[in-house]
Amino acid sequence: MTTLMAILIGTFYAAAIYMMLRRSVVKLVIGLILLSNAANLLIFTVAGMDRGIPPLIPKGELLIEGPAADPLAQAVILTSIVIGFGVLAFAVVLIHRACEVVQTDDMNEMKGTD
Repeated sequence: MTTLMAILIGTFYAAAIYMMLRRSVVKLVIGLILLSNAANLLIFTVAGMDRGIPPLIPKGELLIEGPAADPLAQAVILTSIVIGFGVLAFAVVLIHRACEVVQTDDMNEMKGTD
């Protein structure tokens, strides 16, 4: 399963870089979405994809017995999703306004206007 996830993550990163290198601003946004999803999947995979009990310590005990889920990776991914959504929303609004002003979504044509 980890090998499959590594191939999927590599494909997401490759597709994101390819989309971000295109001239269209819309494809840039799609590349940003793919890049954030690839990063989230990478963190998820590196933390381990084992099923375990919730990371709760029973009353009167000092350690969790048996395999437990890693709460740190879950918190980092949740934070990454929220930050990625905020950056994406800002980028969409900024690009929408730039396309309204310049009347094109081609980055080479946007560069030449004043």
